[in-house]
Amino acid sequence: MDINRIHNIYFVGIGGIGMSALARYFISANKHVAGYDKTPTKITSDLVELGVEIHFEDDIKQIHSRFLNAKETLVVYTPAIPQNHLELNYFKTRGFEIMKRSEVLGLITKGTYCLAVAGTHGKTTTTSILGHLLNVCDVSVTAFLGGITENYNSNIILNGQDVTVVEADEFDRSFLTLSPDLAAITSMDADHLDIYGESKALEDSFVEFTQRIKPNGKLFVKSGLPLKGITYGIEDGSDYEAINVTINNGAYQFDVNTPNGVLKDFKFDLPGRHNLSNALIALAMAVEYGCPHQQLAKALASYKGVKRRFTYHLKSESKIYIDDYAHHPTEIEAVHQAVRECYPEDKIMAVFQPHLFSRTQDFVDDFAHSLALFDELVLLDIYPARELPIPGVTSSWLFDKIKSNHKQLGIKDNLPEYVKTSEARVILTLGAGDIGMEVERVKAALL
Repeated sequence: MDINRIHNIYFVGIGGIGMSALARYFISANKHVAGYDKTPTKITSDLVELGVEIHFEDDIKQIHSRFLNAKETLVVYTPAIPQNHLELNYFKTRGFEIMKRSEVLGLITKGTYCLAVAGTHGKTTTTSILGHLLNVCDVSVTAFLGGITENYNSNIILNGQDVTVVEADEFDRSFLTLSPDLAAITSMDADHLDIYGESKALEDSFVEFTQRIKPNGKLFVKSGLPLKGITYGIEDGSDYEAINVTINNGAYQFDVNTPNGVLKDFKFDLPGRHNLSNALIALAMAVEYGCPHQQLAKALASYKGVKRRFTYHLKSESKIYIDDYAHHPTEIEAVHQAVRECYPEDKIMAVFQPHLFSRTQDFVDDFAHSLALFDELVLLDIYPARELPIPGVTSSWLFDKIKSNHKQLGIKDNLPEYVKTSEARVILTLGAGDIGMEVERVKAALL
């Protein structure tokens, strides 16, 4: 399909983080863009400000007539949209070109030099670091990101179209539509078992992704993963290795040992060894692309992070409040490691909202272990997202498995009271559901 001949793009589920990045891309390409979403959010209101028509009822009558021309309209949808969606079925039965978000991304990146980051954890932060590095090094790049970057206040970086940076998402096997020149795999922990059934099938899909790399392309893998490629790691003898790692005023300082010698004096402000690992692989890919050392060092030092990835909302002598998207046991442990490294003497309270009944069921014992690491815990109800309840899978079931003397089951409405009465200096809100909408209420309670 030739996207250049399409004038109108209609998004079913335009408020999703990946969908809205695509919408912004097409706006920049002077296409007519409109869409539907279930609920209004900051993302949808920002798109409306750019001139995008968005409605929030599943109603064909609310679609502008321009987008009902099948010859000139591409319909893009997300797999989260239910099968009985009226608008989507209208387009399906009337001969419209209909594509998943991942398929459109595959088309856009096909004619570019593509750098793709895959992995069950670390994709969003790594792609946003990589996009920022290339942008500061003045590469003609478009970066599609899975989160809102603090540097650009956006989920897309638009600085030309010769190079693309993409988050290669394993959910629904979306990343198999890509054909990258440089690809990285940060992790292959079991996840999305509602899609894959078992961890072996997930691992097989990552292997299949590596076979999508273009001839003469390169694969980077985190040291220890069962794949052949250029390895990266922290002080472990990898091909790209962070060495001489120190922490100064809360920031990492380190050098990078590469196959072609040592690159010195990098500074990186995000806490946690997992984030240092993300920075390292972004640097490795940028070095292999050809970015110069001095510009890379300057670019990394200016990187500010992604919203809801260890985002500070309060930082005073009496209280620290951090909000994070962590929704998998491995991610929760990474946040715990980072916060302990930053505040080794302080009491830490976590408020966690589990995301998906299936994920809670699949990893209940791992969740119990990771959540028990905090000094205090408030466990909220499971956020269902796209799922129906599973009998017996509840927050109470998870709660009973957590070995902690300072835990309580909570409800979202009472969040301000929980944090106000806690003696902990450091407060964390964690989860991929709608807990991120509670930040202002929590912050107000702590002030």
